[in-house]
Amino acid sequence: MLTLISFVVTLAILIAVHEYGHYRVAVACGIKVLKFSIGFGKPIYSWRLKNKPTEFSIGMLPLGGYVKMLDEREAPVDPAERHLAFNTQPLKSRVAVVAAGPAANLLLAVLIYALVNWIGMQEPRAVLASPVAGSIAERAGLRGQEIVQQAAFEGDELQEVRSFEDLRWRLTQGALNGRDVLLQVGADANARRTVQLELSKLGATDADAQLFRKIGIVGPWTQPVIGEVMVGGAADKSGLRAGDLVQRVGDTYIVDGQQLREVIRGFGGAARAAAVGKNGTAANGPQRWQVLRNGQPLMLQVSPELKQEGGATVSRIGAYVGAPPEFVTVRYGPVDGLWQGAVRTWEVSLLTLRMMGKMVIGEASLKNLSGPLTIADYAGKSASLGWSAYLLFLALISVSLGVLNLLPLPVLDGGHLMYYLWEAITGRSVSDAWMDRLQRGGVAILLGMMSIALFNDITRLFG
Repeated sequence: MLTLISFVVTLAILIAVHEYGHYRVAVACGIKVLKFSIGFGKPIYSWRLKNKPTEFSIGMLPLGGYVKMLDEREAPVDPAERHLAFNTQPLKSRVAVVAAGPAANLLLAVLIYALVNWIGMQEPRAVLASPVAGSIAERAGLRGQEIVQQAAFEGDELQEVRSFEDLRWRLTQGALNGRDVLLQVGADANARRTVQLELSKLGATDADAQLFRKIGIVGPWTQPVIGEVMVGGAADKSGLRAGDLVQRVGDTYIVDGQQLREVIRGFGGAARAAAVGKNGTAANGPQRWQVLRNGQPLMLQVSPELKQEGGATVSRIGAYVGAPPEFVTVRYGPVDGLWQGAVRTWEVSLLTLRMMGKMVIGEASLKNLSGPLTIADYAGKSASLGWSAYLLFLALISVSLGVLNLLPLPVLDGGHLMYYLWEAITGRSVSDAWMDRLQRGGVAILLGMMSIALFNDITRLFG
């Protein structure tokens, strides 16, 4: 139920803001607006404001909306009202009306990011866990427990890193844009050093978990403590208890939760997969674990269960591994918060455009396209995490909607702006015949994108 409510609220907000952008600028330009609708189909509720010509309504299908303006191309217009019709307006007014929808979505994102910046968020401190073996971070000389103070793309000026999420965003940008990232690490200003992560060599096409494993920075540093233990799982059967501090596994000394997860994960493998017994545990013997419980060392024999995940054999112990990370409050002042909101909106917009461009030329997977099912799923998950997480999700989708509508597809706002660009250059509007051809082509492309997105949704959620 939370997922459904969050999804409907998300769509309602984004659509209302987008259409209100069109409506507000149209009214400001002196255009008569006949109808403002959130949703399609039969209206479930309609109303009019006093002394206003516009009918406002909420449709049964909340998957879009529209603003219907007086227009000679759609219906006969009383000569006395011809000056109020959209098609009779000067080019600059028509451009402003069409661009106002996407602009409203982008402005909403700026304000949401700013609001979150002003309120403040609890985020993990930018302390690095042990890097994944063989990863870029390990080759760069990182070993874990380094505090990241500043970061920058190669050639740019170093900037403060306020949290691990801030660092993750910079790494995502660097990987997808093919740019190396410089990190200044160290707790003491006199002992800081700079390392270079060669992300330009990744050739990254997807921002998924595997990307961060290749980079080697998967999560923030945590103590190697056992958390909640699943009844009947490998940890429970081996005698592990919540609160146990793991000091050693076999001959490997454990320094943090990330390293412990890697050691457990690495217990599986092709060689051991062939020796799995009927109970799902490795047939070649358990691991020797040394843990600290209530201040006393304890030796346990732990037999992780081997699981198949994505074609690979990995190990699981049936327990939460790693203590919660150290958190910091990230908060900005009024001006800085607004500026950072604008910067984040700009960065997300550019990244979205680059990913779309890479998908068009085949450099990025079409699996990056997401549809309504994925949006609904993430809406519910973010809402369950609290207002801040939901607001950040709403801002991200608002940016995506704004950028998508600016694409030069005839059925989108960007397509109409493309027509107006032609008109500005040639001095004449696009002919009806070409308009019809372009509309048909745009619909075909949009339907293709929607089909791929829906297929990805089904594969991601039910595959």
